[in-house]
Amino acid sequence: MTYYQNKQAIIFGSGPLGLSVMDALVERGGSQITIINRRGAVNESLPAGIQVKAGDATDAANVAQLCAQADVVFHCAQPGYSEWPEKFPPITNGILEGVARTNARLVFGDNLYMYGPTAGQPIHEALPYGATGHKGVTRAAMAQTLLAAHEAGKVQVTIGRAADFYGPRVLDSALGHLFFGAALQGKTVNVLGNPDLPHSYTYIGDFGRALVRLSESEVAYGRAWHVPNAPTVSTRHFADLTAKEIGRPVKLRAASKRMITVLGLFVPELGEMKEIFYEFDEPYVVDHSQFTAAFGDTYTPYDEAIRATVAWFQTHS
Repeated sequence: MTYYQNKQAIIFGSGPLGLSVMDALVERGGSQITIINRRGAVNESLPAGIQVKAGDATDAANVAQLCAQADVVFHCAQPGYSEWPEKFPPITNGILEGVARTNARLVFGDNLYMYGPTAGQPIHEALPYGATGHKGVTRAAMAQTLLAAHEAGKVQVTIGRAADFYGPRVLDSALGHLFFGAALQGKTVNVLGNPDLPHSYTYIGDFGRALVRLSESEVAYGRAWHVPNAPTVSTRHFADLTAKEIGRPVKLRAASKRMITVLGLFVPELGEMKEIFYEFDEPYVVDHSQFTAAFGDTYTPYDEAIRATVAWFQTHS
């Protein structure tokens, strides 16, 4: 019998991460799963028994009502990339305050922006929050709020942090549709910064499974963890592995920070990439050894992950 036998799990957010958590819970078996988003609908067929409900994550009373019978709540919701400072904290605070009125645990799917540039040193959980840009500062403040709530005994909280992710359903990332879509069409792929530097990437399926694994363990709560990644390679090497899978070369074109600045005048989402350009202009190596020591090194090999990603993009082009 698994932890989730006869448990109720609530997932806020139906993007790639929320649906990957759903996949992982379905693999576990035994749980009653409900996805909450603004529309009360998801743009794909879901496994039998999955419920989808409309809800307002910024409204603590609404969150508490939706989560009244939940055992675990996964916070995988986020606003548009350019709206984080204004809209992300109210979502996180609404979920936190709502879940605190229940007996549920809270699991937050996070990234690594709060650390800021690290001059190429491995990124581990003990690093200070050095970000100065608004997205990194927003992430840092939310993490501090969540963990302070845990320390105060308000709600049990754990945080799983991933690097830039890729995989099925992932469109808006460095290895999203601009990478795989272009590669499958035989077009030159635009990448940020220096593609020959080592860069950790997280497979979205591994992220979802890691959050579920954290949710099950008493020792996971009260802190943040870096989720498992396959051994770090360069973006160019990742492109070569993709080329092997699709059977044609993948040609890269590196975009400079200046180019991103100019393009950002016309495409605001691209302009937002300036803040985290350092990720692609220095070695970006994530250390997940603490997760490995506690839960095992459970990552998907690149060939398997890329194969699944290519297959998804081929059927969703």
